[in-house]
Parts: sequence; C-alpha cells; structure tokens
Amino acid sequence: MASDLTKIRNIGVIAHIDAGKTTVTEQMLFVSGAKHRAGAVDSGTTTTDDDAEEAERGITIYSACVQFPWKDVKINLIDTPGHVDFTAEVERSLRVLDGAVVVFSAREGVEAQSETVWRQANKYHVPRVAFINKLDREGADFEAVFKEIGDRLGARPVALQIPYGQGPAHTANPFRGVVDLVRMKLLSFNAAREVKETALPDDIADEAQLWRESLLESLYNFSNELMELALAEEPIPEALIHKVLRDATVHQQIQPVLCGSALHGVGVPPLLDAVAKYLPHPLEMPPVVGVDPMSGKHDKRRAAEPAVDLKKITRKPDPNEPFCGLVFKILPYKTGDLYWVRIYSGTLDPNSRVLNPGRNLKENVSQIWRIHASKKDEQLTGATAGDIVALLGLRESITGDTVCDTREPILLESIEFPDTVISMAIEAENSTDKKKLAEVLEMLRKQDPTFRATDNEETGQTLISGMGELHLEVIQHRLQRDFKLNVKVHKPRVSYRETVAARAEVTGECHRNINGVQHTAKVRLRVEPFTATGPLAAAAPPVTVSVAPNHGLPDQFLNVVLEELETAAAGGGTLGFPLMRIKVTVLGGEVHETDSTDIAFRTAAALALDKGLRDAGVVLLEPVMKVEITTPEDHMGDLVGDLQQRRALIHRTEQRGAATVLHAEAPLANLFGYSSAMRSLSQGRAGCSMEPAGYSPAPDEVVKRFMGDE
Repeated sequence: MASDLTKIRNIGVIAHIDAGKTTVTEQMLFVSGAKHRAGAVDSGTTTTDDDAEEAERGITIYSACVQFPWKDVKINLIDTPGHVDFTAEVERSLRVLDGAVVVFSAREGVEAQSETVWRQANKYHVPRVAFINKLDREGADFEAVFKEIGDRLGARPVALQIPYGQGPAHTANPFRGVVDLVRMKLLSFNAAREVKETALPDDIADEAQLWRESLLESLYNFSNELMELALAEEPIPEALIHKVLRDATVHQQIQPVLCGSALHGVGVPPLLDAVAKYLPHPLEMPPVVGVDPMSGKHDKRRAAEPAVDLKKITRKPDPNEPFCGLVFKILPYKTGDLYWVRIYSGTLDPNSRVLNPGRNLKENVSQIWRIHASKKDEQLTGATAGDIVALLGLRESITGDTVCDTREPILLESIEFPDTVISMAIEAENSTDKKKLAEVLEMLRKQDPTFRATDNEETGQTLISGMGELHLEVIQHRLQRDFKLNVKVHKPRVSYRETVAARAEVTGECHRNINGVQHTAKVRLRVEPFTATGPLAAAAPPVTVSVAPNHGLPDQFLNVVLEELETAAAGGGTLGFPLMRIKVTVLGGEVHETDSTDIAFRTAAALALDKGLRDAGVVLLEPVMKVEITTPEDHMGDLVGDLQQRRALIHRTEQRGAATVLHAEAPLANLFGYSSAMRSLSQGRAGCSMEPAGYSPAPDEVVKRFMGDE
C-alpha cells in the first residue's frame, strides 16, 4: 500500500484571473488521455467549469477536482478560481494539497492575485512549480516574468526551460517550441500534443547554454556531489539533476519554472512530467499535526492567560495509522450533501462511524465517492491515506472540521477564512419564498465559508455579506436560477468596523433593585487600541480581553465579567459596527459583602465597556482595496484623475511591456461599479484587479454620516 502512495500527486492549479489555469487543466486531461477533446473556456465546454455561471462568464468560481493518470502516476488535480472574490476556494484547496502549479501569463506577468495565491501557498508550505503561459501572445516576455517571480514574490525560480521565439506567428521571431535545459534539446508539439525532440538550432544554442549554467549554479547549494562533478568539469548525469531538483522543490527551497502555450498544448506534457518528477507524494509530506481534544480545555475567554496545553499528536500518511481527515468543501445534493475530505492517515470504509472531535459528535459515513469536476463519479469500496474523496452521510460537520477514528481522537488545525467586506439587503417577495430563502441561505452558508446571512426582524430583510460585488452577484443569480426564488435586491454597502483612538480607564457600576433583591457591583476596565504586529496581529481576535495581575476579583465573578465582555464586544460598538483592533483589560472591581451577584457584575461589565468605548474615542474603519490597473499610456491621465476622485492613494507606476501598471489603494465604498467606469475611460483597453488590503480610518464626513443616522 505504501508503494502506491508514491504514485499519487495531490496538486492544485492556482493563478491570477485569465492567466490560463482552466485551459492548463483541460490540456492536462486531454494529453493524459482522460478526455478525447480539450474543451475551451470561451465556448463554455471545459470539464472543471461545469456550473452555468462559470460557463457564461468564462471564469472559474468554484474549485473542482479531477483525477487522471500520467504515465505511472495518479494525479488528483484541483482547479481553483483566480478572482479575488473567490479566494476562499483557493484557501481551502491549498490547505489540503501537497503541491501546486502556479500559472503566470507571459504578457501580464506577476499580478495582484498572483501575489495573493503565492502568499497562500507559503502559508500552507506548499511546494510548487511555475508555468509561464501564453508565450504565443503579443508582448510575451519570458525573461521579464521570470525576474518578476523572484523580485515580487520573494521566490527562488529556477528555469528548466526557455522559449524558442516569443509572440504570435506573424512576428519576426514567433514562439515555435520549448528548449529543455536539462537535456539541451528543442521540444516541439503537434496537434495531438505529441512531443518531438530535436537538436538545438544554432540561433538559440548560446542562450540556452547560459541558462543551463544558471540552472546548475542554482543547484550547487543543494548537492555536494553536483558541485564536485562541476568543479572536476565532468559531465553531470541527468538523473542527478532530477534528484537534486526534486529534493529542493519538495523542501520549498526552489521553484522550477517551465513555459509554453496551454491553448495549443505546447509545453503541457513536460509540465505533467515536472508534476510527477518534482512535486511530492503524500509520503514525502511531514506527518500531519493535531491535538488530543481529550487532553485539556482551552478557555477562550482568558486571552492573556496561558491556555491549558493540549497534547500534540502526529499522524503519518500511512494506511495503518488511525484514520483522520479534514472536511474542506461541502456541495449540496438531492440525496444528501457531498463532503469533500482529504484523508491524511488510516483507511475509511463505507457504512462506518467517524468522530467530529471539534463538535464532540459522531457522524455516519454511508458512501464514499470519487469526485470528477464537482460531481460524484464512481462509488468506492474504501479510501486510504493520501486520497481526496467525497463522503455521503455526514450531517453536522462544516468546512474546516476534522473527522477521525472514534477510538483515537485527533483535532487538526482548521481553515481560516477572511472576513466579509461587502453586504447587500435582500428580501423574499412573498411568505412562501421567505421560508425557502432562509433554508437556501443556510445551505449556501454551509458551502461557502466567506458568505454570511443575517436576518433583520424589524425590516423583514436579510443581509447577505461576501467578498466583493461579483461574489454577491453570483449568489443572487444562484437564488434566482438554481432555486427559482424571486428576491428584491438592494444596493450593496461596505462592511465598516469600529476601533478606538486612545486609552481610557473607566468604572462601570450597578446599583439595582430587581424584584426586591439588591444587585451591587463595580468593574474597572482599561480600553485601548490593540497594536500587535506580524503573525500575532493576524491571529488576534477582533477584541482581545485580558486580566491585570492584581485584579482582586473572585474567580466566580471574574468569569462572569469575562463572559459578559465577550458577549458585549460581539454586539458591536458605538455606531453599531463590529469592533476590531481593541484590547480590553479587567483592572479590578468591588465586591459587596451581601449584595454582589452574577447579574450585578454582568451589568457593571457591560456599562464599563460601553463607557470605555465612548471615552476612548470612536474610530470608524473602512475596508481598503489594493488596486492594480494595466492600461495603455494614452489613458493614464484619465484613469489617475478618476482614481483621485475616489480617494485613492497611488503608490507607484511601472512599465510592463507597452502597458503602464498603476498600483494604488482605494476605499471599497468608492469602488462600486469601478470596472465598467474604467472600461469606459479606456475604451475597453485597460484591465484591473483588486484584493483586500485591510482597514484604515474613514474620513470625518463618512463618520458624520453615521453619527447623523444614529
């Protein structure tokens, strides 16, 4: 069984929108023989973009999983979206993958979302190979993109191939094939995607020799044997180069770079060879680390006090270890939801019971299915470590939950998703649809961890929140098309947050007589901005509650105060928006000999927090987006003027081939409808991408608007 695991590759294809991820996936399926004809994104016939919305828009929205053979290796491949609104699909896929192919456009190079997906791959320690695509396009520049991968991504790219020519057929030096720098051969490809290997033409031989020397120099650091052969000026065996490349790639020390044009299948067979040769199999991944959920309890309410350490457990990718897996995606099916699970250890059989340790409940696994695109493909009699499968029968588990052997519990790290940045009010047109709408939204929420839905009892409206305009538009279309729900839709609005400007120490007092019983308590708090930086800030809760060393409160009342502060903080701030970047410290309080009660301390804590937020000064935070615009020089002035009117800060501009790239940050509230405005200003010649850059203080006029509404 272990030998089989060396023949499995669990990989993802990730990139910026329009770099050609889905085309690469289609060509891989065609080249491997898993498909008789390659589908096209433009005609909506691709395997992985099988949703109507995806086919219509020509973009990937939902991650899809396909399995196919390549030579003696079995590849489980997940095609992911490139649009920032669907970044959760990339996040959850990378969490469970062993390797990735990162696609770059030879014309556009490293773009905003390329940086995001690269960061996500770094976060989950995913080894990767890069593929520079679209070398047959006008303006293609392999060398510039190769350099950008190193400069902008902080990567260590190592070229295994260079293009023979660049650009379309009508140019002086069109793209005709790929030079293999390991074998020093020219590879050309026919319509059947067959590879023809020939000697290097004279006009590329010298350049290829320089690139090969650079490749070998990059590898000397990782192999003494390679260096010794080079110093002795002896020939270096091809097998040794492959071995060193594999070891360095698996350990994320380098990223091999290949090239081609996926649309015509050029470079795809060698890319599949690279996946098999250089990306890790499950046995090469470190054992998965979790905690024993039975070994202690973590008290979330005491953020500043050390939690009781939970015992760490590891599970090797071995079928003989106890079973554990991670739910990373849920899809609705008439016969029951399909739960996509990556199995890290052990084996799983149909009609078995598993434990969800995070929720402390047992679940039934009735059936196990292989996934093809987003549908069930083939029912399996079992699954083992290294597999990615769909389970039928689970009910209570959600994305990010661990499932494991009932006798050997382990809790794996969950998947973290970004907060929503935009919301929109919707309402059902009649009472029949209202109940159905609530059920559908609950189902969509279960599927998509970056989607939120909350009801407003007063207005009868439901507020749906997501990652951007396109995200909410896709949800709205699904409600109307897939679920036949007629809903009224209101204008989108951004999700503001609140923090405080300064430090304030306050006292909350309770002196109340309720039904003849006196309730008395005092609670002293300090409220201040939370200023942690680096990884600590990213992991910090929106409101950090801690306890001063000499607080003097009995445990009974301290626990009540901490509980109430957590509840009150979750209710939002002075303007009614969720709080963030705030630290609350319990300094102490006063206990009355006879009249102090839990109710009194709850009331005093809530009053103190409210007073503290006001005294420390309200700061309204608005979501800011990083914007990257690629435009011909002629339209630069108009676009800059428009951005300045939208309160954008332009950080820098750079030349990328014939185009100019603008890097800016702008408030999300001012970017509604920006794509169409930009197209109109540039006569359709400019392109843009956005990604969340965080929150920053909103100007006074925005704050006054909300103060006036209050």
